[in-house]
Amino acid sequence: MGRRRAPELYRAPFPLYALQVDPSTGLLIAAGGGGAAKTGIKNGVHFLQLERINGRLSASLLHSHDTETRATMNLALAGDILAAGQDAHCQLLRFQAHQQKGNKAEKAGSKEQGPRQRKGAAPAEKKCGAETQHEGLELRVENLQAVQTDFSSDPLQKVVCFNHDNTLLATGGTDGYVRVWKVPSLEKVLEFKAHEGEIEDLALGPDGKLVTVGRDLKASVWQKDQLVTQLHWQENGPTFSSTPYRYQACSESGTFLGLGTVTGSVAIYIAFSLQRVFLCGSCSCCVLGLLL
Repeated sequence: MGRRRAPELYRAPFPLYALQVDPSTGLLIAAGGGGAAKTGIKNGVHFLQLERINGRLSASLLHSHDTETRATMNLALAGDILAAGQDAHCQLLRFQAHQQKGNKAEKAGSKEQGPRQRKGAAPAEKKCGAETQHEGLELRVENLQAVQTDFSSDPLQKVVCFNHDNTLLATGGTDGYVRVWKVPSLEKVLEFKAHEGEIEDLALGPDGKLVTVGRDLKASVWQKDQLVTQLHWQENGPTFSSTPYRYQACSESGTFLGLGTVTGSVAIYIAFSLQRVFLCGSCSCCVLGLLL
C-alpha cells in the first residue's frame, strides 16, 4: 500500500513561505507569493477560518490581502499586529476580526451571491484597508509602518520576532546584522553585527537576552549587543572537528537546546551552561537543525 496522504485544508494560488495561527480568533494566516517576477503568480497574505464540518477540519478563505509585488517570506504575530518580511523590508499589518450582530449579519449574508467559497478557491485580492464579510465574521486588514531592515548587496530579511510583551521586534537578514525596533513606530533602538553572513533565526527571551544562529556556523547569546556566550561544536570533541553542520532554528523556551543530525542522533544541552545532559545515537554527520 502507498503512503496515506494527509488531508488538504487549503491550497493557495502562490508558494507558501510563512504560517501563523492567531490563538484569539483561531485564524490561520498564510503568506507567500511569486515576488516581483512577472510570472503571473500573485503575492498575498491569506486569512483562513478553521472549523470542523462533520467531524473533519476544514479551512475557508476569509480575507485575501494583496501585497502587490512583494512576497512575504517570514511572519511574526503579536496580538492583532503582523510583522511581515517582504524583500529587504519589514511591513506591519493590523487585522481586526469581529462577529456581526443581529440583522446586520443576516443582511450581509443575504447579499452574498452564489454558494459559499469552496476550499482551495481564492477570491479577488483585497487592497490595503479593505474589509471582508464572511458568514457573520468581519475582517479588516490595514498596512501600518514599514522599514528597510537589511542592507547587503542582495538585501533580504530572513527572520522577524517580537519580544515577550510585544513592544519590540527584532529582525535579521543576509547582511548579518540584528536590528531591534519599537512597535508600532518601527523606530530603531539597537543595531549590531551578529554573524558573518546570513542570520538563519533569532529569538528574544523574557529577560532581554537574544539568541541568534547564522550561516557562519555559530550560535550566540546576546545581552543587547554584548556577547554572553557562543557555541562552537568543533570544540566539543574530536567527532565534531571535521564534520559539516549548520544551525537552523531557534525556539522560545530558553531552557534546553536540542541537536538533531541526519544520521538520527539526538543530543540535549542546558542552554545556560551548554552542558550536555543527553546523547543518543552516533554523530558522524552533523548537517543539523538546532532548537534553542
